[in-house]
Amino acid sequence: MSKVFGFGQAMPDYNVPVLNEREVRAAVGILFFFALVSFMNSWLLGDFRLTRIFVTAFLIDFSIRIVINPKFAPSMILARFATRKQNPEWVGAPQKRFAWAFALGLALVMFYLIVLNSTIGPINLIICGTCLTLMFFESAFGNCLACKVYNAFSKQQAQYCPGGVCEVPALHTSQSVGLIGGAIVVVFVGLIGFTSNHFFPTAPAVVTAKATTPASKATDGKCTPPWWAIAIGHKEKWKLHNNCK
Repeated sequence: MSKVFGFGQAMPDYNVPVLNEREVRAAVGILFFFALVSFMNSWLLGDFRLTRIFVTAFLIDFSIRIVINPKFAPSMILARFATRKQNPEWVGAPQKRFAWAFALGLALVMFYLIVLNSTIGPINLIICGTCLTLMFFESAFGNCLACKVYNAFSKQQAQYCPGGVCEVPALHTSQSVGLIGGAIVVVFVGLIGFTSNHFFPTAPAVVTAKATTPASKATDGKCTPPWWAIAIGHKEKWKLHNNCK
């Protein structure tokens, strides 16, 4: 990556430009942490300031990756420092660029909705959920879900994927889950569910006197929950998120 503008590094043993997967995965983990913190802050407290800051930072970071060069993106610089003593794992850059372009598109939509227009609604939840899911799978499991869609839109099939999944290697016996492994997971989930219901019941609701609502709030149409919020049982959360309670 000696050039200012470019995407991926040319290596003599690889047919396409490549990126260091360890660095990429670390960068995703950094972004996932801040994304989760900002999302939970908005969801639980109704304060969208952190979300607006994160969306802006995310948009700038991915714009630098796509338009200029991944090596200049702040998250990639931090990840490069964190993984500087690890041996690089080179993976194909084309599929990563496709996945990051998709992420940039989601960031643009979120920037328009929540930063420029302060729009709160189901679209935000869907986009945030999608981003968190994609980042979690890549940071935790090394699975770039958006990269898997790359082959459907490109004549050049993805090469040099993490773990060699592009070449579809045969599973080693140690990698097989099997019926016993599946049964253990099912029993574990069932046991946790049983324990949660019987030993950690939901606390009874505390009945309190209703506070007097100011006339301005009571008559303000902006504080009337929309139909979709009521339909999904999101009425109180909607009021919290829109500073109506």
